[in-house]
Amino acid sequence: MSSAATTTYVLRGARPLGGEPVDLVLSGGVIAEIAAVGAASPVDAVVVDATGLVALPGLVDLHTHLREPGREDAETIESGTRAAAAGGFTAVHAMANTTPVADTAGVVEQVWRLGRDAGWVDVHPVGAVSVGLAGRQLAELGAMADSAARVRVFSDDGKCVDDPILMRRALEYVKAFDGVVAQHAQEPRLTEGAQMNEGVVSAELGLAGWPAVAEEAIIARDVLLAEHVGSRLHVCHLSTAGSVEIVRWAKGRGIDVTAEVTPHHLILTDELARGYDPTFKVNPPLRTAADVEAVREGLADGTIDIVATDHAPHAREDKDCEWAAAAFGMTGLETALSVVQQTMVDTGRMTWADVARVLSAAPARIGRIDTGERAQGRPLEVGEPANVTLVDPAARRVVDGAGQVTASTNTPFQGHELPGAVVATFLRGRATVLDGAPVEAAEAQGVRA
Repeated sequence: MSSAATTTYVLRGARPLGGEPVDLVLSGGVIAEIAAVGAASPVDAVVVDATGLVALPGLVDLHTHLREPGREDAETIESGTRAAAAGGFTAVHAMANTTPVADTAGVVEQVWRLGRDAGWVDVHPVGAVSVGLAGRQLAELGAMADSAARVRVFSDDGKCVDDPILMRRALEYVKAFDGVVAQHAQEPRLTEGAQMNEGVVSAELGLAGWPAVAEEAIIARDVLLAEHVGSRLHVCHLSTAGSVEIVRWAKGRGIDVTAEVTPHHLILTDELARGYDPTFKVNPPLRTAADVEAVREGLADGTIDIVATDHAPHAREDKDCEWAAAAFGMTGLETALSVVQQTMVDTGRMTWADVARVLSAAPARIGRIDTGERAQGRPLEVGEPANVTLVDPAARRVVDGAGQVTASTNTPFQGHELPGAVVATFLRGRATVLDGAPVEAAEAQGVRA
C-alpha cells in the first residue's frame, strides 16, 4: 500500500485547533505548507472550503471493538473502520476479544492486514494478556510485539485480569518492548450477575447492582503493582469518582499510569435504566450524575488522559431483547467528537487544543504510534503526516442509528441532537471523508492495497 496520496488538497480558511484561519496544503502525504488564507494555490490542487471549520490532528481511538474475526454479523473491519473515518478518526486500536481471540501473532497480523487492506484508518491490533482471555496463562506477548502488527497495547478487555500474579507478570513482561497493559477494572466476584450501577436506581428497579468499589479495588491494586515493577499501566473506561481519585493519587506519587473515559460516561447516567432499554446496558455501567461530574473534572484537569470510544457494535438480536439477556455495549465512533464538544468544549472546560490532546496526541503516545513515517497524533505543522480532521463546530445534527456508517444501530444517542459534525477526514493526505460522507472511490486516490 502506498503511504502517499496523489491528490494535493488546499484546506482554505481552516482554523487549526480553533485558532486563526489559514490555508493548509496537504501534498505527498504530509502537511506541505501553512499559508495565509488565499495565498496557497498549488497547480491542480483540490480546494476544500474550510471557512469556519476547526482543523484537528486525525483522531486516534485506543479502544475500539471491530468484532472481526468471528462476529461479522455485528461489525467488520471494513465497516468499523469506515465508521471511524466518518467520526474523524485516522487510527484505531482493535480490541482482542474476537473469535478466535487475538492472543497469537497470527491473529493480530490478520487483523492488521485486514485493516491495511480496507484503507480507511490505520488499524493497530490490541493483543490479549491471557490465552483465550481466560486469565490463567500469559498469551504470546513477545511474539505479538515482534509481529508485523508490532503490538504495544495488551488487554483482556471484556474481562478483568483479576489474578494479581498474572497481572504482575504481564506488567513485567511488556517492559521489554515498552508495551502497556490496559486493564478492564472489574473485580468479578463483586459483580457476579450485576446488571447496572449499584445505587438508588438499581434498588428501585430490583436489578442486581454493580458497585463502584468493584472498579476501584482493581485500579488501586494495579497502580501499586505497576509501581512495584516499574511498568506502564492503562486504565480502560474509568467510570467512578473514586477511580478518578485513585488515579489522581497514583499520578501524584509518580506511578506510570494513564486512564481513559468513554464519551457515554461523560454524559449519560444510570437514570436511563429506568426504561429497561438494553441500549443503555454497558460495561462498566452508566453511573450517577456525581460520577459524571467527577470524570468531567478529571478529564479537564488531566487526571484522565484520553477519551476512548469503547465502540461496541452488536447484532440486533443481542440488543433487541429483555434487559437481563442483552449484551453489554454501545457504538461510539461516529458520535465521540460531538459528545466531547458538548460536555467539555461548549461548557468551557476544554479548548480545541485540549481536544486534540485527549483524542489524538495522548492516545497515540500511549499506544506508541506517535513516531515514524506512519505516525499518528502529530501536531498540525509543516512536514508532519497529513492526518487531519475538519469539524464544523456550529453544526447541529440528530443522531439516527440506522443512518450511521457502522453496521450496528445500538447508539445510546438515538434521536438526540448533538453539536458538531465531521466534514472531512484525511489519512496521510488522502481524503477518506469529504462533505461529511465516506469517499467510496478511495482507490482512485492511490492508496488501496
